[in-house]
Amino acid sequence: MKKTNAESIRDVMYQYLRENGLEMPLNEYRIIQAWNDVLGDAISRNTKDLRIYNQVLYVTIESSALKNELLMRRTGLIKILNERVGAQVITKIIFK
Repeated sequence: MKKTNAESIRDVMYQYLRENGLEMPLNEYRIIQAWNDVLGDAISRNTKDLRIYNQVLYVTIESSALKNELLMRRTGLIKILNERVGAQVITKIIFK
C-alpha cells in the first residue's frame, strides 16, 4: 500500500516548532553555537556573553584589536551565521 500523504520528519518538526513559537529561540541558540564554528577557537576564546535580542547579536570582546577586525567583517559574519542556520535570525551585530 502506497501512502500519498507522507511528510518528512524534518518538515513536521519545523511545523511543530513554528506553531508553538519555538522556531526563533531554537534558531537563536543555533546562531550562538555556530559562532565558535564560524570564527574558530582563537577568536571564540576572546569573545563572551553572546546574546540575541530583537534580531541583534550582542558580543562582548576582550581585545580592542579583535573588536576592530570583527567590526570590519560584521556584514559578512551576519550573512554566514544566518546561512549556517538557514533562516534570517540576526540583522545586526553589536560588539561591546
